[in-house]
Amino acid sequence: MIAGALYSPAYAEATDGESIGQVSEYTLDNGFKVLVKPDHRAPVVVSQVWYRIGSSFERTGHTGVSHVLEHMMFKGTDRFGPGELSNLVARYGGNENAFTGRDYTGYYQMWEKSRLPISLAIEANRMTMLNMDAEEFEKEKRVVMEERRMRTDDSPIGTAYERLFAAAFLSSPYQNPVIGWRHDLKNLSLEYTKKWYEKWYSPNNATLVVVGDVDPDEVHQLAIQHFGDLKAKTLPELPDYTEQEPKGEKRITIKDKVKVPQLMMGFLAPSIKTAESIEDTYALAMLAYVLDGGLSARFETNLVRGQQVAASIGTGYDPIARGDVLFSIMSAPTQGTELDQLESAIFEQIQKMKETPPTADELQRALVQLKAGEVFGEDSVFNQADTLGRLAVIDEDWRLADKWIGHLEKVTPKDIQRVAEKYIDQDRMTLVSLVPEDEAPETAQAQSQQQGAVQ
Repeated sequence: MIAGALYSPAYAEATDGESIGQVSEYTLDNGFKVLVKPDHRAPVVVSQVWYRIGSSFERTGHTGVSHVLEHMMFKGTDRFGPGELSNLVARYGGNENAFTGRDYTGYYQMWEKSRLPISLAIEANRMTMLNMDAEEFEKEKRVVMEERRMRTDDSPIGTAYERLFAAAFLSSPYQNPVIGWRHDLKNLSLEYTKKWYEKWYSPNNATLVVVGDVDPDEVHQLAIQHFGDLKAKTLPELPDYTEQEPKGEKRITIKDKVKVPQLMMGFLAPSIKTAESIEDTYALAMLAYVLDGGLSARFETNLVRGQQVAASIGTGYDPIARGDVLFSIMSAPTQGTELDQLESAIFEQIQKMKETPPTADELQRALVQLKAGEVFGEDSVFNQADTLGRLAVIDEDWRLADKWIGHLEKVTPKDIQRVAEKYIDQDRMTLVSLVPEDEAPETAQAQSQQQGAVQ
């Protein structure tokens, strides 16, 4: 299904009246942006601060610094010692966390609405007054390396997914893993991490998103109070996200300790920032749902229940990004089915899509599935804030969220057929086969070692 769904309407009618309101946007004199969306259905609030800095900004030899810095943001400021910020949030019944992506790093608190001033005080303080102790830094580096070991190094699927991106992107910085390569993490210095913080953490490189039982004007005044006196910085230029046009398919075979083989396909596709026509992203989103949008979708109907060659199969397409992205198909064969049989069956379905567009009924079923998922997500104040923040950090208008479903409703069967023909093509594909160690072909080790050189 579509990862990181885009729909979070700026205005939505609720059964209890105007419980969910319009988004209000403010920009302080120092460039700090504030987005506020009232949701009065419960006396809670989520506060998120998004920085325009993520793994795609990192340079070769220093990957992982954004995620390590995320960890260090909890380790003390001029006012708080290590762990004290988290203890403060817990003491008042809130919860907090942070996240790092390719295009962003974010921090949030969610709690009873009267605690919002504490959130803003915390974030304003650590935006400019972070302390980085050498002992704490080495400790957090070890934590991140252990996180990488569990999620990637000791995870066959995690390893395969990492290799998929490393091979699919030749020039785009999306080729590097968000958590960083192991040897870069090992060699990362405290001095470099401090410089990274000083370079990118500033009010004019951040957006505050607040969703909950709040008044927008009051949030605006709180933002001025806590962030208004912080100084803007001259920011470096953004990385070049241009990806080379594919010249043919790429295939990788990975041997690992798995019982069930896996097939991962990634087709280079546009994001909302790179598409020549943004209508292509709407059609690709609908294509993902027609192929994999419930029990009536084509993959489930034909490959899982029909031919019974796939034990599981799913699609992924997330267009909220600065650079080109992957339209992905992940699948596992049924017992007795070879990976090449599964691959052939998948491409047979893709070819049928290119030759015969989906019916109006297929399109309607996909749209119903999509709407249901997005409306369910709207119940969460966190999800509403997440969508606004992800658009803001790539310098996109948050109003796009309000228009997303409307654009999807305009997608025609011919549109889906067109983008399938244009983008879901073997010459644009990177394919990773994950196979049990004792079943891999002789060439697998050489292929895997060659790909490992990317690290």
